Amino acid sequence: MGLVLGGGGITGAAFEMATLMAIELATGWDCNDSDVVVGTSSGAFVAALVRHNRLDLDSLVLPEDGRTEVALRIKERTYRSRPGVHLGKWMRHGLLPGMRRPGLTLLLGSPAPYDTTGLGDWVREELGAEAEGWPNRPTVIVAFDASTRRRTAFGTTSAPEIGLADAVCASTAIPVVFRPHVHDGRHYVDGGVASGTHADLVLGNDRPLDLVLVIAPMAAEEERRGALPHERLFDRVGRRSLDEETALIKKEWPDAEVLVIRPTPQVLASMRPNPMDPDLAVPAFVRTLIGMKKCLGEPATWSVLERHLGSAARVRQST
Repeated sequence: MGLVLGGGGITGAAFEMATLMAIELATGWDCNDSDVVVGTSSGAFVAALVRHNRLDLDSLVLPEDGRTEVALRIKERTYRSRPGVHLGKWMRHGLLPGMRRPGLTLLLGSPAPYDTTGLGDWVREELGAEAEGWPNRPTVIVAFDASTRRRTAFGTTSAPEIGLADAVCASTAIPVVFRPHVHDGRHYVDGGVASGTHADLVLGNDRPLDLVLVIAPMAAEEERRGALPHERLFDRVGRRSLDEETALIKKEWPDAEVLVIRPTPQVLASMRPNPMDPDLAVPAFVRTLIGMKKCLGEPATWSVLERHLGSAARVRQST
């Protein structure tokens, strides 16, 4: 099976971690058994943990921690300030090309107060020396090349060689918030500029997959309560991209099932109004765990998990 972890900021990562932990508790499935893992933006960070069996609470929480301590630790690791404004990069990679083709790419290289090296160091802290290499099982981390204005799927033969920590830095460099991540002279920004999921990249697997599980924090089908215009925009764009990618998968692999798990309205409320707010990580995580019992119990969801995750799911259902 394939596992796709979409972007969604700090709260999106909390949603993905809680969702994967809930599925494991319900079925006994180890998410690192996935044939291929695709991670974008915050999903890239989660993918790095998944591929090294570090998806556990110890990655975020110490025994003496409360909610405040967790939020502070996330903030310190995520928001690393860098002085100076680089208007030249914005002019070259975003503003001038964006005037010819308006859109999100207008923001590429825009001045930003932070860089993503703190996230890279977090990956190194969790994975040690393995953070400088690449997982030995198919893993794709997606960024966006500001020069070519194309997605770069690190971990595939078409992409430059890079260490996992650097790939996470590139994939999480949200324009305006973080500066582009520079690697071998190329400037990379958040892979979510092109799509929040990039689920179609599972098609690079050497054989058809029977199941593609997509966890999509920013492709909600139900409108967020009191949603602001940018929240509606992100969800609408996320849904459209994911629908297009799902259609590609079904066209190439007609027998494959695609199961998409999205935040419920209650989880979406816990993420508002700023998905990059560290103080919202714990509420989003807890609310996701609470909501996953109902989500996984839905016949349309459980039947898919039972078919593809095998005897472990059937045993859990009977107990």
